[in-house]
Amino acid sequence: MTVWPHGRRCALTLTFDFDAETNWLSRDPANAKRPGTLSQGTYGARVGVPAVLSLLREEELTGTFFIPGWVVENRTGRCEEILKDGHEVGHHGYLHKWVDPDRPEEELAEMEAGLDALRSKLGVVPAGYRSPAGETSPNLIRLLTEKGFLYDSSLMDSVEPYYHCLSGDRRGLVELPWHWSLDDAPFLLFAISSPRPIFTNEHILSIWKAEFEAIREMGGLINLVMHPQAIGRPSRIQMLRRFIEFTRGFGDVWYATCSDVARHWSSQNDFDPQDAAINPFIRV
Repeated sequence: MTVWPHGRRCALTLTFDFDAETNWLSRDPANAKRPGTLSQGTYGARVGVPAVLSLLREEELTGTFFIPGWVVENRTGRCEEILKDGHEVGHHGYLHKWVDPDRPEEELAEMEAGLDALRSKLGVVPAGYRSPAGETSPNLIRLLTEKGFLYDSSLMDSVEPYYHCLSGDRRGLVELPWHWSLDDAPFLLFAISSPRPIFTNEHILSIWKAEFEAIREMGGLINLVMHPQAIGRPSRIQMLRRFIEFTRGFGDVWYATCSDVARHWSSQNDFDPQDAAINPFIRV
C-alpha cells in the first residue's frame, strides 16, 4: 500500500479533459460543418470551464487539466484562466486523435504539435500526458519518456501508480491509472451518431462513491476523470460538489494534482523491472 503524505489514507486527483470542439472534430472531420454537434464542445469552453473553476475555488482545491493543442490555440483565454487559478495543465494530444499504433509518425506529430502549442501560447512545459480515449502504444510510452515527461495517465491496469519498464529493464515514466467507472463520459456524453443513455446524478454518484470507498480502503489512487462539456452542466456541477463533500467526510484524503502524486510516489518507491512490467503489451 502506498504511503501518502501527512498520514492520508488515499489520494484523490480531480482531473478535467478540456477537449472543447476537438472531441467532435477528431471523431468525424465532417463535424466541422455541424455546428449543432460542435456546440457541445463549445459549451465546455464557454460555460463548463468557468463553472468548474468556480467550484474548485469555492472548495479550495487544485485540479489537473489535460488540454489538446488545438484547444490551447483556439481557446487560449480559457486556458490562461486555468493557469491563473493555479491548476496543473497537462498534454492531451493536438486534435484529440486516437492513437493508431500502426502509424507512429502520426503519434510523434500529434505530440510535438501539442507541446508546441502549450509552450508558445501558455509557456507550459507539461509534466504529464493523458491519451485521448485512453488509447496509447508502446511507441508513445517511449516517446513520452524520451521527451522528459514525469507521468502518463492513460492505462487502466491498477489502482496505484507504477513505473513503466523500457527495453533493457530501464525505468520509464510513472503511470497514474484511471478507469471508465470514474469517468463522466460514459454516463453523460451523448451523440446522435453514437446514442447511449444519459444517467441520473444519483446513479453516477452511487458508482463514484462505491469506487472511492473501495479504493480508499486499499490505500490507492482515485483518479477522477471529467470533461467540462459534461460535468460543467448545472446539475452535474452540483453532483461534483456533493461527491467532494462526501470524500471530505472521511478526513483522510490527500487532494492533489497528478504531478504531485507522481512526484510523491516516485520519491517513495524504487524502480524494480519485475514490478514495473505489469502489462506485457505495453513494455517497450
